[in-house]
Amino acid sequence: MRTHTKETQQSLTPDKALLFLKEGNQRFVGNLKANRNLLQQVNETSEGQFPFATILSCIDSRTSSELIFDQGLGDVFSIRIAGNILNQDILGSMEFACKVAGSKLLLVLGHTRCGAIYGACNHVEMGNLTALLEKVKPAMDAERETPPQERNGGNDKFVYNVTVNNVHCVIDRVRRESPVLADMEKNGEIKIVGGLYDVETGQVTFYGETDEGGQPA
Repeated sequence: MRTHTKETQQSLTPDKALLFLKEGNQRFVGNLKANRNLLQQVNETSEGQFPFATILSCIDSRTSSELIFDQGLGDVFSIRIAGNILNQDILGSMEFACKVAGSKLLLVLGHTRCGAIYGACNHVEMGNLTALLEKVKPAMDAERETPPQERNGGNDKFVYNVTVNNVHCVIDRVRRESPVLADMEKNGEIKIVGGLYDVETGQVTFYGETDEGGQPA
């Protein structure tokens, strides 16, 4: 598997970048890791980097983007924070990755059994974590299926719904709060999609591949 160059990055379409992640996840699930010389990639990326995708995911130790999508050094920008939440610094990082560094795909990746989502659903308050978990609240408010007495971390269905909602809410915020990224998507320069990683199977389900509402295609 070759290291991406400026030429290969520029030649990619957003759809092709998404296909690379899908194929990588299929290899991961099938335990068919691509053949790479990582030390060679260290040398080849020493003068510059040309990642084809930018991935916002959780800090969960089971969800390393490079592993679950079978990517090498210099292939993806990886932004990791508990609950794959969004703030101004992360938006700025996304804008750099796509507008300046040429990334063609922006993926917001949630995962099942997320501790941050459980914490938010249980209204956990602890130091600076309180403010972080507050950013999951819009995803909880968007969940309309569960009756009030069952809206807590003990209800796996509620937690799952909030997890999926959180991905969509973050995507909506990216489009709303970053005119830079919204314009790039409108012009076809990038694609913004969501995904959910299943910690039991290793499989990623992708959302919003064809529409602009962040809903499953």
